[in-house]
Amino acid sequence: MADNKLLYKQLCETENSIPLFMQYWWMEGVCAGKHWDVILSFDHENNIRAAMPFLYNQKCKLKYVLMPQQTQIGGVWVKPEYNNSQSILQDIAQEFNQKIEELGLAYYYQHYPLNSKIAPLMQQFDFKVSDRVTYRINDLSNLDEIIEKFSKNKKRQLQKALSSTVDMDLLPDQFYAFHQQCLAQRHKEISYSREFFLVIYEKAINRHQGQIIAIRGPENQLQAAAFLVWDNQTLYYLIPTYSEAEKASGASARLVLESIRLAKEKTQSFDFEGSIDRGIANHYKQFGSEPTPYCSVEKYYKQIFRLANAYNWLRNFRKR
Repeated sequence: MADNKLLYKQLCETENSIPLFMQYWWMEGVCAGKHWDVILSFDHENNIRAAMPFLYNQKCKLKYVLMPQQTQIGGVWVKPEYNNSQSILQDIAQEFNQKIEELGLAYYYQHYPLNSKIAPLMQQFDFKVSDRVTYRINDLSNLDEIIEKFSKNKKRQLQKALSSTVDMDLLPDQFYAFHQQCLAQRHKEISYSREFFLVIYEKAINRHQGQIIAIRGPENQLQAAAFLVWDNQTLYYLIPTYSEAEKASGASARLVLESIRLAKEKTQSFDFEGSIDRGIANHYKQFGSEPTPYCSVEKYYKQIFRLANAYNWLRNFRKR
């Protein structure tokens, strides 16, 4: 599929409707050192009408597809002009089902784009389609109106953070170390490597599609920080973190406000990156965000992979 990747790279350079997390440059970053590929579907004039970039894994001779780290969206992208034809969508779904089968997988799992019309169609091919949710602010035109929708609690936190300052010059190594430190305060470990972060940071910065924002206290101490990425449609609150020691400072609310302010400058909507953690979800809701559904699409092709997943879950559960 080497030619497919070249064609996809060319497509991403001109097609604005492809979400950031499915862009060629993003896949090159989050899959660095790993194998990724893309399946393409062509119309009668040999133009690309749909694409599915994917991270390709193999363990113990079992091949499987999973979402890359820090990547919200994947699955099948369809060119907007084909989204209103049910017959074409059906044809595309059938084609991708066949091409996924040809990969010889033991397991397949991807998150499909928001409002995907392909995801529901995959159920007819025995894929399990599950609802997920992210939280978004879709209208960034009036910052005062956005703040007015914040909960009373978040407004109080913002008042506490008036003496804090915004730092747009935090270095990536400093951000990574701060995130590690914040997680250690909660007896947790970071889920991505320093090398991984530096690769996606450099790629985003070089394309002017990324920024680290930090909040500092009155003594210049780091209180909170976030790594943000965006495309022409949406800015994503990709990796936020805050110090447990500074929890009462209101810095986490100030960090969200400054991130929304940047989103207003750069793009059209703000995405908190949904969470299944109820506490985090409730935190996002208090900023007046709207729950926005999308779907995961999953299929076990070999029962042994299901059993291996169950075993790993049980082993991790017993370690808790």
